[in-house]
Amino acid sequence: MITGIKGTRVRRAAAVAVTTGALLATGALTAAPAQALTTPTITAKSGYVMNSATGTTLYKKSESTHRLTASTTKIMTAKVVLSQSNLNLDTKVTIKKAISDYMVRKGYPSSAHLIVGDKVTVRQLLYGMMLPSGCDAAMALADKFGSGTTVNARVKSFISKMNTTAKNLNMTNTHFDSFDGISNGTNYSSVKDLTLLARSAMKSSTFKSVVKTKSYTAKTIASSGATRTMGTWTNTNTLLGWNGVLGVKTGSGTEAKYCLVFAATLNGKSITGAVMTAPSATDRTSDVKKLVNYAYARIS
Repeated sequence: MITGIKGTRVRRAAAVAVTTGALLATGALTAAPAQALTTPTITAKSGYVMNSATGTTLYKKSESTHRLTASTTKIMTAKVVLSQSNLNLDTKVTIKKAISDYMVRKGYPSSAHLIVGDKVTVRQLLYGMMLPSGCDAAMALADKFGSGTTVNARVKSFISKMNTTAKNLNMTNTHFDSFDGISNGTNYSSVKDLTLLARSAMKSSTFKSVVKTKSYTAKTIASSGATRTMGTWTNTNTLLGWNGVLGVKTGSGTEAKYCLVFAATLNGKSITGAVMTAPSATDRTSDVKKLVNYAYARIS
């Protein structure tokens, strides 16, 4: 009896061994699946990230909801300027009193501290708009590249160009009524649309160079004819350089709360995304860090 039990055990062991060998040979026996990637929770009311190379969505939260854009609007302002035919970045623009009057009227929003009579290049205005988020620089560009016989007409024309560009980029949940994000009631976008915009804008080497710059010192020709240093402009995007972050633009406001459109590249992986309506600057930073790490992990 004992011998029979042993024999049965031997035969069973041999059968298991044969079966296992067959499974290994055919590849049917596989390792246990890796632990699933946990989708991050963010404080911002909307968030979106895509693979910059393929356009594939990597994360979404209320991605099509209309929200106030604040100064992320200036991405489109830069996009329209850089899309002008025969653009000369060294063309000098004289700062008009209308710009100073606008800044006073709007309660002194974020500024590049331009002075009436200064002669500033288009390139310098781009830095002044995108780094310290100068609304004065944004208006100078809108006035320069709009069409019409008055400042108001040229600014209105420029904003029309912004909306045409948005339509061409398939930004179906976007409308601009300002060049700087100070809304007149109908200035809105979505995180998905802002991501589409940033992805397109980052194809410009000039735009990419500007938004990844941490600080920039500019000199101008003052109304007296003398050269004056306008000061050093510091980028409001504190995430630059962290984990491959290359830009793009912050935004904040009483109603818009805190926004950030971002682009990053690391180890051959490139991502673009946005968060809108985060409760604080600290929360905004934390949200973007989570999304950047998550997006990288999702790209194989």
